[in-house]
Amino acid sequence: MIERYSRKEISKIWELNQKFQYYLDVELAVVKAQVELGNFNSEIYENIKKTAKFDVKRIDEIEKITRHDVIAFLENVNENVPREYSPYIHKGLTSSDVIDTAFALQIKDASAIINNDLDKLIEKVKDLAFKHKKTVCLGRSHGMGAEVITFGFKLLNLLDMLKRSKDRFNYALNDVLVGQISGPCGTYSNIDPKIEIKTCEILGLKPAKISTQVIARDRHCAYIQAIALIGAVIEGFSIEIRHLQRFEVAEVEEGFSSGQKGSSAMPHKKNPIASENLSGLARILRGNTISATEDIALWHERDISHSSVERIIFPDSTILIDYMLNRFLGVMENLVIKKESMINNLNKYGGIIYSQSCLLKLLEHNLTREEAYKIVQKEALDAFNNNGNFKNNMKKHLSNDEINFCFNEEKYLSNIETIFERFS
Repeated sequence: MIERYSRKEISKIWELNQKFQYYLDVELAVVKAQVELGNFNSEIYENIKKTAKFDVKRIDEIEKITRHDVIAFLENVNENVPREYSPYIHKGLTSSDVIDTAFALQIKDASAIINNDLDKLIEKVKDLAFKHKKTVCLGRSHGMGAEVITFGFKLLNLLDMLKRSKDRFNYALNDVLVGQISGPCGTYSNIDPKIEIKTCEILGLKPAKISTQVIARDRHCAYIQAIALIGAVIEGFSIEIRHLQRFEVAEVEEGFSSGQKGSSAMPHKKNPIASENLSGLARILRGNTISATEDIALWHERDISHSSVERIIFPDSTILIDYMLNRFLGVMENLVIKKESMINNLNKYGGIIYSQSCLLKLLEHNLTREEAYKIVQKEALDAFNNNGNFKNNMKKHLSNDEINFCFNEEKYLSNIETIFERFS
C-alpha cells in the first residue's frame, strides 16, 4: 500500500501514476486473499508482487488501441509478470471491482489529510474562543445592533459548527469506504464472496453489502455534500469577518503583512481578500454537489456516466477543501481583534442597544409592557435619528442606580460561563 500523504501532496493522490498504483494495490490484495483462503499457492502471490509494475506512458499507448483504461493497465502489468503467473491477475473480476475499490482508497487517503486540517482548525478556533470569552462586542440581528455578546461567544458558535461538520464528514466517509470484488453485475458469478471480504480486510475497507457492477453513488454524493457543508461553514465566518472589517465597523481585520497593498489606487485600503476568496471557493464546492447528486441515477446495473464527473469533482473538492481549511486557519491565526472599536460600537447613540434592559426596568414602575415599550422606543429612535444619547434620554424615566444597572455590560455575561462549560 502507498504511504500516507502530507497536506502539500493531496493532489498526488489523484494523479494518474498514483491512480494506477491504487489499481495495482487492489489486484495484489485480491491475489493475496486467494492465497490466504487456500485457493492459490503463496508462490503465485510472491512472484506477482515481485514483478508486477506499470508505466503510465505504456498504458497510454495500449489504451489508444483498446480504448479501455483498465484493460490497458492490465496488459501493461502482464507484460512484466512471468507468463505462468499472469492468469491469476484479475481472475473472476470486472473493471469496476478494481476502479471502485481503488477509488475508496483514494478517498480514504485524501480524507486523512482533510481530517488533520479540521483538527488543527478546530483547536485554533477553540483557543481563540476561550481567549476572548469575555471580550465584549455587539451582537447583531438583521445586520443591526442587538445586544451585548462576546467575541468568544461568536467563535464558540463557529467551533460548534466545525465539530458538527467533522462528524458529518466522517459519517459520510465511513459510508464511502467500501470495496467490491463481486464480478460482472455483482453476483459473484466467477469469484467466491469470501474473496471480497478478505480483500477488503487487507485494504482496510468494508465490503459493500451489495454492488451491482458498481458501488451505489448515493454514498459518494453524501461525501461530496459533507465537504460542501464544511465549505459553507468556512464561508459563514468568512462573511462575518468581511462585515466586521468594514470601514464603519472596524472590529476585526485580516492580518496585513509588511509590504502588502490593498489597492492600486487607494493606499489606505486593507481588504479582507482571503475571506472573499473563501466565500467564492465555497460556491464551487456547492456546485459539485449537484453533479454528485446526478451521478446517483445510473442505467440498470452499470453505466459510466458518473466516471467522467468523478474524475473532476473528487480531486477538485478534496484538494479545494484542503486548501480552504488551511487558508482559513491562516486567517484565524493572524486575525486582528480590535477591542476598542468593539466597545465604541456598543456605546453608539448612547448605548441604544441596552433598550431591552431599560424596558424591563420600566415594568417595575407599574407600567404595562406596551406603555414601557412606547417610552423606550421613542427615546431610542430619537437618539438614533438625531445622533443623540439614549442613556441621557432614559434619565428622564429611570433613577441613577437604575441607569447604572441597565447600562452595565457585565450583566450580559452572567451566563457566558455556562455556555463555555459545554465546550470544556
